Amino acid sequence: MRRFWAVALGVPVCLLGVALWAQKAGGVDTSQPEVRFSSSTTAVDVLFTVTDKKGRFVTDLTVNDFELIENKKPQFIRQFTAESDLPLRIALLIDTSNSVTPQFRFEQQAATRFMNDVMRPKQDRMLLMSFDNNPQTISELTSDMATLERGINGMRPGGGTALYDAIYEAAKEKLMVDQPRDKFRRAMIVISDGEDTQSHYSRDQALEAAQIADTVIYAISTNTTRDSKEGDEVLKYLTDETGGQAFFPFKVEDLDQSFENIANELRHQYNILYVPDPLKTDGLYHPIQVRVKTRKDMVVRARKGYVAQKP
Repeated sequence: MRRFWAVALGVPVCLLGVALWAQKAGGVDTSQPEVRFSSSTTAVDVLFTVTDKKGRFVTDLTVNDFELIENKKPQFIRQFTAESDLPLRIALLIDTSNSVTPQFRFEQQAATRFMNDVMRPKQDRMLLMSFDNNPQTISELTSDMATLERGINGMRPGGGTALYDAIYEAAKEKLMVDQPRDKFRRAMIVISDGEDTQSHYSRDQALEAAQIADTVIYAISTNTTRDSKEGDEVLKYLTDETGGQAFFPFKVEDLDQSFENIANELRHQYNILYVPDPLKTDGLYHPIQVRVKTRKDMVVRARKGYVAQKP
């Protein structure tokens, strides 16, 4: 059952964009494309999950159990949705570079089973995108399962890896189509080894686009060598910063379990909407933290912050 609380805003507020701070020292490479975003609301949308110490989802909490901290100051929660049954907007991004060729058929089959498991007819929609040398939209957001399945089965591996370009395009051009933002849950599932070789955009530009689209990134690594590689760290970074999770199956046969874990997360989410107080347009990073104030044994996984855009 869905539980919902909302408080109407009493006064008009100015508009600002929400983006993510580039956390790597030195910032973004200035030789890369200039990025400009705008947002139609001051509200910050935070999608998150709560588990106990054993990793079991906790779904019986109310708005009174939570506090949200920004810059060490508690914020007023204007809207709260528990056990989110808000419509899903999912971007499924599948690496079709040469590096995934040996296990690619297993990936297609697991992705199809995930789609059939998680999608709710007439409520949820999925975008399908492949990426090798360039990202390619196979299917726009749709609830047509047959179209999505044909798209998955029609993919063929070959070429380089433009992972960051795919994330950037899916977030900025595709997932923000349905508005208002707080009426939908947005998630991106990336199947890749995380080793980008072709992108024009940087890792942090891709991450910024996902954060502005209020998108949680989940990743399933195709690295089955059992050796930690740079791509693994990339996937961990992208998912940690957006409140998602990265999975590292050691065998291609374990892909189904990774997809099932993601599906379970999507079924057990909470959502908070708040307007930062004080409201700033300073272009600076503002860390946020969601806490369960009434119970000490809870683990919250949520986005870590945003940047208030300058006018």
